[in-house]
Amino acid sequence: MRSDAQRPGPRYADRQSAGYALAGALQQFAGRDDVVVLGLPRGGVPVAHEVAKALAVPMDVFVVRKIGMPGHEEFAVGAIASGGTQVMDDELIRRNQLSEPAIEAVCRRERVELERRERLYREGRPLIAIEGRLVIIVDDGLATGSTMRAAIHAVRGLRASRIVVAAPVGAAETCRALARIADAVICPFTPEPFAAVGLWYGDFSPTTDDEVRALLAMPTRSRRIERRA
Repeated sequence: MRSDAQRPGPRYADRQSAGYALAGALQQFAGRDDVVVLGLPRGGVPVAHEVAKALAVPMDVFVVRKIGMPGHEEFAVGAIASGGTQVMDDELIRRNQLSEPAIEAVCRRERVELERRERLYREGRPLIAIEGRLVIIVDDGLATGSTMRAAIHAVRGLRASRIVVAAPVGAAETCRALARIADAVICPFTPEPFAAVGLWYGDFSPTTDDEVRALLAMPTRSRRIERRA
């Protein structure tokens, strides 16, 4: 993790170029049989695909949904992940006097969307085998880190041997916080002030479900690595 001085204009042209750049900071993991890459949908998947291709390791999607504050959905107060993992920021919830029924209503809605995406992206395929492997969890940026925290806890529960968080850009404070629960955080660009992930991309247009499915169908390396039963 390295802090650069703020510069005018975007750091990365798009998610593909960001993934290629991120892979350069992850070369120590290239070609290893025990490494898998997980992309957080939707925006993290094109970044993860470029990383996995450059490292010649297999990739899969790992579905995480942000729990937004009621009435201000872009402001995360927690997240849920594949396998039922839920991470909530109790201090934020208390500070904003959010009621339990209101939060539970958001959680129910996001669980429905998580299950929809699991069905859509996987088409009946199980998650790639994680137990005993080094897992690189990739997103297109780290703002509050709530979705990444949920992913870390969920992947830890699947008995990964090590968890490496990787993103092309992130808030320095968030990266430091994630480093306390992951085994390593690789984030080549931590501008101050950070403001928002999209500011550091020339093209930050939304990634679609169809794009995610297309990328998952493209091999990054042989998919012979076993998937969970």
